[in-house]
Amino acid sequence: MAIHRRTSHDDFGQGPEIRIAGAIRSSKSIGIEVNNDQTRSHRAKSQPTTREEERWLEPTFFIDWKSSPVLEFSRRETAGATSNRERAIRLFYAVRDGFRYDPYSVSRHAEDYRASAIAQTSRAFCGPKAIFLTAVARAAGVPARIGFADVRNHLATPKLLERMGTDIFVFHGYCELYIEGQWLKVAPTFNRELCERFGVKTQEFDGRADALLQPFDAEGRRHMEYVNDRGIFDDVPFEEMMRVFEEIYGPGIADLSKESDPAFQT
Repeated sequence: MAIHRRTSHDDFGQGPEIRIAGAIRSSKSIGIEVNNDQTRSHRAKSQPTTREEERWLEPTFFIDWKSSPVLEFSRRETAGATSNRERAIRLFYAVRDGFRYDPYSVSRHAEDYRASAIAQTSRAFCGPKAIFLTAVARAAGVPARIGFADVRNHLATPKLLERMGTDIFVFHGYCELYIEGQWLKVAPTFNRELCERFGVKTQEFDGRADALLQPFDAEGRRHMEYVNDRGIFDDVPFEEMMRVFEEIYGPGIADLSKESDPAFQT
């Protein structure tokens, strides 16, 4: 398995401590300006060198974009696209709506988090969807990297909240895409059908601004808060993610895959 490491960036500021299910964690507010239509982050002022761009195009253990299923998906969805911006937009929507969001589809097996395995599923939670977008973007020549944050979800179902014991979703996955001189944060988490069911605006992406999860639903109610940034990584920090899952949600977290919730079914 490839060695992963966290990379530094300046988009996040240190914030107050928050308590999650008995654990103290440092809260860092993501540097974004929020309104009902879109979110924007503070942009990195320096552009990556050619060598750095190549780094974010390389395959890794989890972001194994040279595998046939990933390549086929990427090529199919970007056929005829003439720019990285257009390729990124197409791939965002293909991942957003091509995989049904299912927070119960948790696995303890590293192989299940490889892009090549995700390509052969029809449902996934935020982490695998972000991993897959990172992989298909790299396959299309768009520099991409994986990031994780903790979010407070105000619209989770009562059953899911009871099962998790908190409204904090740790290791929420997002992706950063390098397009036309800037890194854009995108979260292809919620598919259109789910948004319509929950009364939440679908997250749109124009290739020019961030597409993070919406802070409010369609009726102006609080929906999602990014409360703690865990950073950008070379590859998925699988062992750390599993450790935190068990610490926060308990050792039975993987048993979620044996349960079902009508709200997240097709």
